[in-house]
Amino acid sequence: MTTDRFKEPRIIINRVYTKLGDSGKTKLVGGQKVSKGSLRLESYGTVDELNAFVGMALITLQVELPSHPNLKSLENILIQIQHELFNLGGVLATLPQDIHPRQPQVSSEEVLRLESYIDQYNEDLPPLKSFVLPGGCRLNVDLHLCRTVCRRAERHCVRLNDEDKVTLNTIKYLNRLSDAFFVWSRWVSHELGIPETLWNPNRSSSKFEETNPPIQK
Repeated sequence: MTTDRFKEPRIIINRVYTKLGDSGKTKLVGGQKVSKGSLRLESYGTVDELNAFVGMALITLQVELPSHPNLKSLENILIQIQHELFNLGGVLATLPQDIHPRQPQVSSEEVLRLESYIDQYNEDLPPLKSFVLPGGCRLNVDLHLCRTVCRRAERHCVRLNDEDKVTLNTIKYLNRLSDAFFVWSRWVSHELGIPETLWNPNRSSSKFEETNPPIQK
């Protein structure tokens, strides 16, 4: 007897191209043909893009920072996030009425776990007195990229929900996940002892030229 919540995948991929999408149409999980330019496709395509950026952050963590013991916990979480994003993409590729009870998806449990991660990793961070800019180390920037792509996926899903409805936890999950990426970006800099760059509105190009005159040729 299995204790898994979701059905295991039953697929065999032995051909990469099928030519079935050459007309600009594709099929949803329920078999409905839709345009590849539709908002539903844009939504789960952006979730797929986000998954690739999470993979990039993982490689940075594993290859460039393999010896830092405290970052191992984040590595495990990011791998978990990749699986959850794939589940989410499958749900977005399915019309609400076609979703099976055991179809992989994100639930309130995943949303609550993200909130727990946010609280846990934010606990020892200094409070912000301005907005923080991406930078300082590669992993920080990778996580900020994840955050911005996640926000874009959330915006697409909000628009899709206005038109065609999405599952209750889809938007909640993406919203919490983007917040988590922000906290993790700060946390890795803190763990590595790298100072944050805070936004300073007076470091615009005009203000910069006042104290740094152009080079004379």
